[in-house]
This record gives sequence, structure tokens and C-alpha cells, in this order.
Amino acid sequence: MSKIKSAFENGKAFIPFITCGDPDLETTEKVVRAAAENGADLIELGIPFSDPTAEGPVIQGANMRALANGTTTDKIFDMVKNIRRDINIPMVFMTYANVVFSYGAERFISICNQIGIDGLILPDLPFEEKDEFLPICRKYDVDLISLIAPTSAGRIEMISREAEGFIYIVSSLGVTGTRSEISTDLETLVSMVRQNTDVPCAIGFGISTPEQAKKMAGIADGAIVGSAVVKIIEEYGRASAKHVGEFVKSMKQAIS
Repeated sequence: MSKIKSAFENGKAFIPFITCGDPDLETTEKVVRAAAENGADLIELGIPFSDPTAEGPVIQGANMRALANGTTTDKIFDMVKNIRRDINIPMVFMTYANVVFSYGAERFISICNQIGIDGLILPDLPFEEKDEFLPICRKYDVDLISLIAPTSAGRIEMISREAEGFIYIVSSLGVTGTRSEISTDLETLVSMVRQNTDVPCAIGFGISTPEQAKKMAGIADGAIVGSAVVKIIEEYGRASAKHVGEFVKSMKQAIS
């Protein structure tokens, strides 16, 4: 049983996403600590990949910078070990099926268990093909997080009933990135999820302001913010931890 449920036990959850290795892993570690200290309830750590199909330009750029400076999966594992010495909040990896597959799924997921990673998000893994990873995830107590998008209409019931950890609700079609407005009927989508499971759900894709986060957390159990965090890191580089901490604090206050 992972710790993910605990992220949703103290009111609405704020979940920042951070690309590991941008601009370097030392900075990533400082940013994770700053996020945890300023109220993040769960942290998504992105393992960079050369073809991040779900990502918009901001996170794609972070992936390219991280890979260019030599970030590897093994180095990220070592970083997480360091973080886990004193940071106890739930953490999940977000990456692509090919990263896990090429590393060796059993080896990858068993290390997640050893270093304290609670879940795995693979946005390019179709629900129908999840059995390639699910038995291994269950063997090592790593939740395989399901995604539900506006296009999931006929499958929401099925995905919800088999969900673990939390459900990642994709707010809008397209790739990650900030949006001025989110027009999807998320209330109906979340209502359908809740009719079929008590697994918490958080909304991501396009949330960048405290006002948006408050609105999304009002609909679901939490809000996920990626591109806005990655933009701060792109702007401030190795000095970004303080600025990310301030941003996380403002978002957490907005949804509380």
C-alpha cells in the first residue's frame, strides 16, 4: 500500500511537477525540498525522455536541457535516495513507457520501491495495455496512476473502478502548458469518477494561477501544476528553489 492516499487527507492536495535534471540534479533536489517545505502534498518527478509526446514546449524544453546535461535514470534514483533521508511526502515518477521498458520494467519498478517512489504515471500507456506493467507495480507496492481525459467518456467507469493511488484528470485536450481558460465540463467528469471509485482525483494540464488552482481543487480533490513550475525553474535556473517555494506556498494557500 503506497502513501499516496495520505496526500489527500489534509484537505485539497497541491501537486507540483518538476522535470529532474533541469538545469541540474542538485537544483532539482533543492526545488523538491522547497516545494515540500512550502506545502506540496505530493510531488511528481519527471524523468526526461527524448520524445515527450504529452508535453508542450515548456516541459519539452526542460526534457531537452536535462538530457543534454547528462541526466540519467540512475542519477535520478540516487537523487531520490538523498531526498528520502528527510522528505516523507508521497512522490511519483512521471515518464514514458519506453523509459521503463528500456531500463527493464521489473528492475525499474523494484528500485522505485526501494527508494520510496509511491507511484508511476505513464501518459503514453493505453489503459488496455497497462497489464504490461500493472502486475509488477503491484508486486512492489508502486501505484500505477490512471489518467482520464475529456476523450475517455465511454471508459471512465472502467478506468475509475481499477484505479490506484489517485486519478490524474486531464483538464483539456492537447499537450501540457498554461491555458488562460479551461472549458472542459470537469464537474460532470469528476462526478462520473466519484460514482465508480473512492480513489481521489486531481486535475492537471493548463493550471498556472492560484485562481485556476482554487477552481480546479473545488471540483476535484487536488490540483496539479507542471508548466508554471518548470517556467520558474527555466527563468531562475540554479537560484529557482526559493521562487518555486514561494509559488507552491501561494498555490497551496489558494486551494486550502
